[in-house]
Amino acid sequence: MASVGSPALCLTKPEFTFLLISYSHHRGRKKNESDMLSYSALFHSRETILRNITNSHTPTIPNLSSFISKGFSVHSFSSDYSLDSRIELKQSAADDDGAYQPQVQSSTWNWKGYSIRYQYSGNSGPALVLVHGFGANSDHWRKNISVLAKLHRVYAIDLIGYGYSDKPNPHEFGDNSFYTFETWATQLNEFCAEVVKDKAFFICNSIGGVVGLQAAVTEPQICKGIILFNISLRMLHVKKQPWFGRPFIRSFQSLLRNTALGKFFYQSVATSEAVRSILCQCYHDDSQVTDELVQKILLPGLEPGAADVFLEFICYSGGPLPEELLPQVKCPVLIAWGDKDPWEPIELGKAYGSFDPVADFIVLPNVGHCPQVFSFSLPLKHTHTHTDSCIQKNGSSIRVGGNGKSKFY
Repeated sequence: MASVGSPALCLTKPEFTFLLISYSHHRGRKKNESDMLSYSALFHSRETILRNITNSHTPTIPNLSSFISKGFSVHSFSSDYSLDSRIELKQSAADDDGAYQPQVQSSTWNWKGYSIRYQYSGNSGPALVLVHGFGANSDHWRKNISVLAKLHRVYAIDLIGYGYSDKPNPHEFGDNSFYTFETWATQLNEFCAEVVKDKAFFICNSIGGVVGLQAAVTEPQICKGIILFNISLRMLHVKKQPWFGRPFIRSFQSLLRNTALGKFFYQSVATSEAVRSILCQCYHDDSQVTDELVQKILLPGLEPGAADVFLEFICYSGGPLPEELLPQVKCPVLIAWGDKDPWEPIELGKAYGSFDPVADFIVLPNVGHCPQVFSFSLPLKHTHTHTDSCIQKNGSSIRVGGNGKSKFY
């Protein structure tokens, strides 16, 4: 169960450390936990970092103290030589060694006869799979991939129906919906099995978070941990609609899906001006909405079949809710939420921090719906802190560190 608002996370097997960005926005805790549950940021290989440190530095590592809390074994130490300092040393060493910049490559994968576009980078370290949100594609992570790939094998996938993946006509499937979270979860798990060829951490935004949770529930042996950025609350789900409004909503959805009205509506939003306006609304910071970004979102949406997929999904009022999936997840989960998200209000999202698999709920101040756009190195850069901690449970671990004030990069 998470403490809402603490800084960032690390999910890992003993050989890995998985970190994220941090903030100090603490809710009340027991005194013996208050110095433990502040978090730092990004995945990195502990062995690689320590090797770079020992080559040029000989720091004194303090004694480790331990206690049991909420079913976790918590190990903590305090030192000026914090995890953040070690990462800075690692980054400096990388710069001195030629500033290695991994190249991002694009490829396709044949899934059930459909062509699926994905991007990848990095040759070693734990596998990370980045999952985009509604109307987006793997280019939404274009600034993050090469940064994460310095220490990881990174993959960003175009879910079927989006980006430059195939877009089969949903009407071909009759009454059986094709564009569902179950479909995308199956795609994600089989991508890990056939392309990644390894277990993976999922880093997800918006509806991609529901996809990641569903995948982790369906095939728990594949997912090692999940980071959810502003996961979709699914406010248009039938269970969240008032009973008296459901017939009207169903009729309107049928009208959009099966008549020319839907295509007219799509044409009105599939323009540069409309995409820019929507992005400015959800990002909060207009400076992040560049011409490049607008085109990265718009162009795949102009491909044949994109309109049908768009209309099919906005008429999708069934399927799982995050609050139904979270109790079933077996791996550690970190939730990070931009507090200026106009679509997924943080006041509602904070309730997800109470579920047992959620190690922490992090408030990202002055950030909108897509936090990864606000920091190209998210979740790489983080703040100087004064403590490091490691929480272990069921063979996995959650690295946490620092109770000092944090700065968003």
